[in-house]
Amino acid sequence: MTQVLTVSCKLKVSQSQAAKLDATMDAFVQALNWVNQNTPEKVVNAVKLQSLCYYQIRARFGLSSNLAQQVCRRLAGARKVARQKNRPVKAFKRGFATYDARIFSFREKDWTVSLTTVEGRERFELAIGRYQREQLAGSNPKSATLVKRKDGFYSIQICVETEPCPPQGTDRVLGVDLGRTDIAHTSEGDNWNGQQLNKVRDHHSRLRAVLQRKASKGTRSSRRRCRELLQRLSGKERRFQSRQRCVAKTWVNHRISKAIVSRAKTTNSAIALEDLTGIRERVNQQPHSKTERRRANSWAFYQLRQFLEYKALRAGVALILVPPAYTSQTCHRCLHIHPDPAQSYRSGKQFKCGHCGWEGDADLNGANVIALLGAAVNQPRGSWLACQLQGYRKPALYCEAVRVG
Repeated sequence: MTQVLTVSCKLKVSQSQAAKLDATMDAFVQALNWVNQNTPEKVVNAVKLQSLCYYQIRARFGLSSNLAQQVCRRLAGARKVARQKNRPVKAFKRGFATYDARIFSFREKDWTVSLTTVEGRERFELAIGRYQREQLAGSNPKSATLVKRKDGFYSIQICVETEPCPPQGTDRVLGVDLGRTDIAHTSEGDNWNGQQLNKVRDHHSRLRAVLQRKASKGTRSSRRRCRELLQRLSGKERRFQSRQRCVAKTWVNHRISKAIVSRAKTTNSAIALEDLTGIRERVNQQPHSKTERRRANSWAFYQLRQFLEYKALRAGVALILVPPAYTSQTCHRCLHIHPDPAQSYRSGKQFKCGHCGWEGDADLNGANVIALLGAAVNQPRGSWLACQLQGYRKPALYCEAVRVG
């Protein structure tokens, strides 16, 4: 299996080169929007799009042959995704262009890249650190995306293909319970609290509500200032500051996933996660308050799962997805569930089993149940997960689980 990693590298750009890059990206996005507006929406094949408008793209926007072909490929991909989601392709925003091996090249000896622009070929030096050099060393990347960031700097996102290590067979499983109080809690007792993230999300939600209300009322100048402030605050929730360190949801998820995969690699364990697909839809159908629905919809559990998947694949650690049903209600020691369907042994963050008497953190208990499920999938030996009491409600521990990779 080939794994594709994206390495983001900052470019050192002179003033003359910046003008050429801006002209190239502007022409690329204008061509994308023109082709999208002037070709049938049902056409999702890149070759068909190219036959319809290749010469017009070159004549109207001054793009090279390969950049014109990249326009058709990029739009075809966007239309396929839009068709899957049953919605039209929106207008493309300025500030990017895609490249393949014919119009992009990387040279390791001096850490530079060569890109085709509307005014010919240009070579740029990479302003990168140790991490990027380690990822790019010995590689032969064949595609990249040129991006102009909001701060005015230019970066190239290089796609690097690697051959990950095959996962090693093991009897040990590290269970991970994902949540909002604790972002992640492992079966070994490690946990990462999400209280600070929730506090900042609530703050930005209240601030947005106040500014949006003022932006619709008041004087003309006050409405304009509120709109400008909302624009400046756009995306700030992902970059909020805690004391002297910049903390972001993405950075937090990277840190958590790295620690979990590192621990699993050290202990030669597989990782077991709940398959939370569709949880937002199920939560929104329940009678929760507006605040609870917003918190559930801003929960970045899927991003954390993606980070765990690609880091585990790269490290040679097996990742197993198990059904989430009853994992928070089952006692990991005796596998007993409360006999009354309307009640549970779990109360908030505490779990107290009425059968064996085990008492402790509810997320730790859930992580241990997930680890047991993952072990049943990783080393199947029959239906050994069962409560010993007669007349119990059978837990949904025999549902199909998925082994990723």
